[in-house]
Amino acid sequence: MNKIILSLILVAALSVSCRKPYNCVCTTAQPGVDIVTTQETITNFKNKANTICTNIGITIAGTATTTCAIQ
Repeated sequence: MNKIILSLILVAALSVSCRKPYNCVCTTAQPGVDIVTTQETITNFKNKANTICTNIGITIAGTATTTCAIQ
C-alpha cells in the first residue's frame, strides 16, 4: 500500500514539474494601422499552452487579424 501511495505522489510531482511558462506572442494587423505585438505568459504543458495561444488569434470584422504563436 505504501508503494502505491509513494508512486502516486511521484507521478503527481512529475506532472507538476512538466508545467512551465511559455511566451505567447500575438501580432495584430489591420490595413492602415501600425502592427501591434503583445505577449502573454501561459503556464501549462507545452501542448496545452500551444492550443491556448493559438486560440487567442481572432479576426474582427474581416479587417483586423490577430495571430498568436508560442515563442
